[in-house]
Amino acid sequence: MTQTEGDLRTRTFSWSDPMLNAEQLGRVSGLELLRAISRGELPAPPITHLLGTGRIEAEEGRVRVTLEPREYHYNPLGTVHGGVLATLLDTATGCAVHSTLPAGVGYTTLDLNSRFLRPASIASGTLTCEGTVVSKGRRTALAEARITDARGALVAHATSTCMLFDID
Repeated sequence: MTQTEGDLRTRTFSWSDPMLNAEQLGRVSGLELLRAISRGELPAPPITHLLGTGRIEAEEGRVRVTLEPREYHYNPLGTVHGGVLATLLDTATGCAVHSTLPAGVGYTTLDLNSRFLRPASIASGTLTCEGTVVSKGRRTALAEARITDARGALVAHATSTCMLFDID
């Protein structure tokens, strides 16, 4: 919820206990977990509430997440902060990898190489970020993500390496 009063703007939001999802990591596959979140059977992670992202759509090796740019995403230049875009890219690459993992296997991002190609703002309309797995081995996976604006113009691109590990 965002409120505007004169020059002062405020935003409040709430979230569920993130451990509800973490408890599922050893029990269900990554794709099952992402789909349960998408269907509302499990709560969305707190970061989705913080950023205000849309629902994650997932299939094996591919995810899609959207973001409506808002003032609270802005940097001092009046455009969406690169860190917000990088978080969206990291979400898409990581979740794409997660969607390929069986129950009992987790991941963490080792690196994220981002390229910002054009500024995004409220005028950009809905930003769509699609992540796909490029390659997956026993210990690492490589994924890429692309953010496009409402016109389909490429805003940012990233590649990410994720480390895969057994969940004890």
